[in-house]
Amino acid sequence: MKYCAIASGSNGNCYYVAKGDTAILIDAGINSKHIHLRMYNLGILPTQIKAVFVTHEHSDHIRGLSVFVKKYNIPVYITNGSYEGTRLHLPSHLVHIIAPDAVTEIGEMKIYGIPKYHDAKEPCSFLVSDGAHNIGILTDIGRPCKNVEHVIKHVDVLLLESNFDEEMLKNGRYSYFLKNRISSGWGHLSNTVALDLFNTHRTSRLKHLMLTHLSGENNSVELVHETFRSHCEDILLSVATRYEETEIFDVVNLNALKNDMRSSMCG
Repeated sequence: MKYCAIASGSNGNCYYVAKGDTAILIDAGINSKHIHLRMYNLGILPTQIKAVFVTHEHSDHIRGLSVFVKKYNIPVYITNGSYEGTRLHLPSHLVHIIAPDAVTEIGEMKIYGIPKYHDAKEPCSFLVSDGAHNIGILTDIGRPCKNVEHVIKHVDVLLLESNFDEEMLKNGRYSYFLKNRISSGWGHLSNTVALDLFNTHRTSRLKHLMLTHLSGENNSVELVHETFRSHCEDILLSVATRYEETEIFDVVNLNALKNDMRSSMCG
């Protein structure tokens, strides 16, 4: 399987997973124009996308959804609560209502819904599997739960939210209401909690950790790297930014990529 972050951050989220000539998106939270631009940069054809799976109704996850899926007649898989929360009126033939823990087959991939804590109407994250490899995409996690922990124990690739630094949030300019919403257990994972979750439940199966959904106000790429680097000496570590797409990674090439990176660092 191949995968990347097309967009990741509090300003918009969109993740790509492909097997063969079939691809899906998890969320479409940047406008359709920028989805197209970033796909073009990566060599992804929009016509390759066979489905969009939506985690929940917040604007940074659905901003470009309606325009993009109607342009290419792409089905949308979404929980009933999330769809009601979007207030979008998509063509009925494109809307596939799923349970938060549904299992959906698209081509050679199975997409597993992962119910979670977040301040949305019926949110879920997703695990994508081709039967040999598992990719977990876990963002907008208010607090750890058994579902999230189970995913981390069984993935080869983990895209994990590391949204905010606790001190930056505490001392920042956000209102008390917003600070409380983010850190309440229904908002997002801090760097510290994400690191503990990762360290506690990771297994030797894991080959790549990509940190995602960074806050633009209360976090930084440098800080996230500093927090996680010493804990990832045996796996590939990367951080998705809000400004540009990541490269496309291939699960089967991760060991070689990790060794190449080590060699360049030693050189």
